[in-house]
Amino acid sequence: MSVTRDKSTGKWMSQIRVKDWTGKEIHKKKRGFNTKKEAVQWERDFISQADGSLGMKFKDFVALYMKDADPRLRETTLANKRYLFDKKVLPYFGEMPINAIKPTDIRNWQNELIHYRRPNGKCYSPTYLRTINNQLTAAFNFAVKFYGLRENPCHKAGTMGKKNADEMLFWTNEEFKVFIEAMEERPVGYAIFTVMYYTGLRVGELLALTPEDIDFDRHIISVNKNYQRLNGKDYIYPPKTEAGYREVVMPKVLESCLKDYLAKLYDVQPTDRIFPYDRGWVGRQMKYGCDHSGTQKIRVHDVRHTHASLLIDMGCTPLLVAKRLGHERVQTTMETYSHLYPNKQTEVAAQLDAIATNDDGYEKMPDVANL
Repeated sequence: MSVTRDKSTGKWMSQIRVKDWTGKEIHKKKRGFNTKKEAVQWERDFISQADGSLGMKFKDFVALYMKDADPRLRETTLANKRYLFDKKVLPYFGEMPINAIKPTDIRNWQNELIHYRRPNGKCYSPTYLRTINNQLTAAFNFAVKFYGLRENPCHKAGTMGKKNADEMLFWTNEEFKVFIEAMEERPVGYAIFTVMYYTGLRVGELLALTPEDIDFDRHIISVNKNYQRLNGKDYIYPPKTEAGYREVVMPKVLESCLKDYLAKLYDVQPTDRIFPYDRGWVGRQMKYGCDHSGTQKIRVHDVRHTHASLLIDMGCTPLLVAKRLGHERVQTTMETYSHLYPNKQTEVAAQLDAIATNDDGYEKMPDVANL
């Protein structure tokens, strides 16, 4: 590198040679500095940013990132990741050199997504915005770790969206009874929503169930796999975490429902899926039930939240709720359902007041002599 004065203009000029991400040497030159100090500082700033990713367009980096992720992720997870990058990230950053993307660029991209409105006038949900942002952050983390990028610009830019939705919908027990009554003419849908309501299974876990997963002697459903459908092909995966493997105890009302349902299946084998449908089919069954019962419309996944709220209302501890739902950490349960616990806090305070008072209702006063 060198800093010299341009005799024709009297300005200072800086020249530097570095290697790009392919290993090719490139010559960088910048003219027009008023002082030698400015030219030297430009060199220092450039060198501080020059690394193995120099000159690599973000779209080329994403291709490398996806190639690395391919053997490590499930097909469905990889497909979702590709979709988010292709539709939400690459249109903005694709042609930019990865080491030239600044926190201000990240903020501008975030603001565009926050203010975007779909044709129906609706914006992206806070949880969806957080998901998109997390994907970009993870990609830059990969660049820092394996491609020598100096820092992740997402860290300075901050995040967008929210981890959990502001509003969580769920049915009361009375609403579920009205809904399930409307499903009686549809035995498959009736069985599906009865299982979900009384177990809190995820829809993928429910759709992966086989006869050998149901033990009526021990009164349990064994959760040990997950169903996904992608591009017309069915996939069965193991749970993502160890906590996902669990045994859920069935109440008698659920046992009776499943016995009746299984008895109606023709030539079902121990390893056959007892609900050979996909998420879209389940969603249409829910729509039918809500339309014909007048019950408030919630998402299929909200039936899992309904089960959690039922357990909390029954006085179950967060640890028990976490184990039944297959949460890896109790903290996840508390973060997701913390808004359902305030009433329990009130009950605790009332019980503490009862302990702190005499039978006649007067508070016990400490003995001053013993203070």
